[in-house]
Amino acid sequence: MSEKVLQKFEVKRLEILDENGNADSKLMPELSNEQIISMYEAMVLTRKADEKALSLQRQGRLGTLAVSFGQEATVIGSAASLKKDDWMTVSFREEGAMLYRGIPLENIFYYWGGDERGNTAPKGVNNLPVAVPVGTQTLHAVGIGMAANIKGKKIASMVYFGDGGTSEGDFHEAMNWAGVFNAPVVFVCQNNQWAISTPREKQSKSLTLAQKSFAYGFNGIQVDGNDVFAVYKACSEAVQKARKGEGPALIECETYRMADHTTSDDAKKYRTEKELMKWKAKDPIERLRKYMEKEKIWNQEKQKKLEKELDEMISKAVKKFEDTPAQEINAIFKFMYAKMTPRLEEQLSYAKEVAEEIKKEEKK
Repeated sequence: MSEKVLQKFEVKRLEILDENGNADSKLMPELSNEQIISMYEAMVLTRKADEKALSLQRQGRLGTLAVSFGQEATVIGSAASLKKDDWMTVSFREEGAMLYRGIPLENIFYYWGGDERGNTAPKGVNNLPVAVPVGTQTLHAVGIGMAANIKGKKIASMVYFGDGGTSEGDFHEAMNWAGVFNAPVVFVCQNNQWAISTPREKQSKSLTLAQKSFAYGFNGIQVDGNDVFAVYKACSEAVQKARKGEGPALIECETYRMADHTTSDDAKKYRTEKELMKWKAKDPIERLRKYMEKEKIWNQEKQKKLEKELDEMISKAVKKFEDTPAQEINAIFKFMYAKMTPRLEEQLSYAKEVAEEIKKEEKK
């Protein structure tokens, strides 16, 4: 005789701020006007820095890059929930979160310019470098969480990944280990509807991505990823529980990638203008600005002042990036191990020979 084992679960969805800037006062997190303004300024900085980086790339002054147009509420709302001693592990579309956590603006340009110094975090800033291989960074975040448990440190380890990342084996291994070892990890899924050209509905048969957490023994929630208040509240609650030793959580932020996947992609080939315009009406920056204006904590004068200040800040960062001498060629090889292996030394020697030949050709 067999018995049926059934575990019921319910996925909740959190929405606080609508497209017209109206907030549900019963659900609003405790935030001062100063905190709200700070998050708004960070979102605008993220958008403007992306716009500048995209312009530089088109001029051949930066390499291939990924921007976060439309996803600013997800990255800033989540980053704002962390404390200084918490850890953050990113993929390649969270420059806003990195800036909010103390990464210098010029580092963003260094990184997309192919300079490894862009991955260097200032002392005391607990951010891991950008991880481009999809899903791999989830394991790093779980490792940090497990280490914190072993050392008895009450911290949270937050990690970002996209909807496409949930199809990777690394993601499932990370979720499983986080559940088994009660690691204080907050998994933040930036569900921007497209994994390059693969739509969300072809990524998983699950009704939500948040529900994947229940298979691994912990809770998940879906939030409006274009609502910075909803993202902040869900992440804050998850971070607080993680710090208390109550284990991991998965937060699915439903947002939209308003730009191409990267500068080497053309989204027009696989999605419609109608879909794009539908999501542009949900712009996270616009809805927060509308809320702030209704609450009389923001106006056009403050907006103009902010934009001028940010433009100046970005210009200075670009100048610092472009005025910095290029690294020596050995920088490509020396950061892989504490001591270079014979194979790497051989590659470095060959690279130097090629570089010398190029210089000779340029002098002719």
